[in-house]
Amino acid sequence: MATEVSHSWSLSYKGMTSDNIKGLVLALSSSVFIGASFIVKKKGLKKAGASGIRAVIVGEIANFAAYAFAPAILVTPLGALSIIIRHGRNAVLADVILKEKLHIFGILGCVLCVVGSITIVLHAPPEGEIESVKEVWDLATEPGFLLYAALVLTAVFIIIFRYIPQYGQTHIMVYIGVCSLVGSLSVMSVKALGIALKLTLSGMNQLIYPQTWAFAAVVITCVITQMNYLNKALDTFNTAVVSPIYYVMFTSLTILASVIMFKDWDRQNATQIVTEMCGFVTILSGTFLLHKTKDMVDGMCTSPSMRNSKHMDEENGFGQEGIPLKRQDSL
Repeated sequence: MATEVSHSWSLSYKGMTSDNIKGLVLALSSSVFIGASFIVKKKGLKKAGASGIRAVIVGEIANFAAYAFAPAILVTPLGALSIIIRHGRNAVLADVILKEKLHIFGILGCVLCVVGSITIVLHAPPEGEIESVKEVWDLATEPGFLLYAALVLTAVFIIIFRYIPQYGQTHIMVYIGVCSLVGSLSVMSVKALGIALKLTLSGMNQLIYPQTWAFAAVVITCVITQMNYLNKALDTFNTAVVSPIYYVMFTSLTILASVIMFKDWDRQNATQIVTEMCGFVTILSGTFLLHKTKDMVDGMCTSPSMRNSKHMDEENGFGQEGIPLKRQDSL
């Protein structure tokens, strides 16, 4: 019986492909650079400020490259690891560099993020074999993904022109909704552009195809839109609230878009899919716990007058954590 179970498991898990390993290393490097940049920035040194900007740039380049090698369902959830590094009293590097106390629930949140990430990494689908950007274009123009893109664009335009003027300053989901919806399309375009550049560097020039430049135009448009409304969300609401909600919506929609466009789940069985979802839920739990712990610890240091101000904001419909506050995290 044990032999049969072992044989069944070996059939369902064949190990990580070389491309998945490359994508994993790049995604982890991205989280380290981006997370460390927040610590450097918080350190408050003039020279460190420039280093922090460079670290963010390097991190984003690594993240871009990761999508060229590994499926989005592997790369995107690993963004939670940067939270472990960057978030004040709850992060390991913050504890070492900034000498801030590491809260016990912060440690638990870090463990949950790591366990969930490992679960997803071990059961991520292999990257499909693509030999031309035209193949990616064919995937992007299939009826299923065209329907998804049409629904996303329709929802974005409705939110921007109907709901943002009326509810943008009071409802956090308005700005985050636009960022997450547009972000799912930007990741698909980034992945397509990354594949085109990877093939070009390997000797198969993809820059001669108009599809490559079409994906590049979509990337620029989506990223500008995404960053614009993300900055508005960070400038209007508490970062401790924006970050976990944005992470959940952006990651969920990106995985959905990747499943529709690149058909990631077609290369997996039901056990692997359920295990990946369990890993994702574990990461979500760790992410919310990290942010909640940070907010709880910060609240212990808040003066009574500030607590009264928060109570007044609650009565005005902002919520205890939805305080309109300018944040330095806004890029």
